[in-house]
Amino acid sequence: MEETNLCPRLQKGMDLIGKRWTGLIIYQLLSGPQRFCTVQSALPISGRLLSERFKDLESEGIVTRTVYPEIPVRIEYALTEKGLAWEPVVREIERWSTDWIDPSELD
Repeated sequence: MEETNLCPRLQKGMDLIGKRWTGLIIYQLLSGPQRFCTVQSALPISGRLLSERFKDLESEGIVTRTVYPEIPVRIEYALTEKGLAWEPVVREIERWSTDWIDPSELD
């Protein structure tokens, strides 16, 4: 990888949010804790990729995974304090998109 003069923290943050589906997963979880199937049904993403992203986000301390000892087992994903700190960024991207993305130019 080519070395840049960017701030390493900014680069790490951009790498995190820029990873495919990560921003949309965070956006989805802003409404509160959700089960895997709820997030998967809200996004056009495979279960394997969603599971991989959840593991990445959990290892970064952005998402927590809570297992409830019920039958059947219930697992919920929620944003941590670190994850919730992304809200103003995600909301600003949402606002910018509303202002500047022409709906007729979408797929």
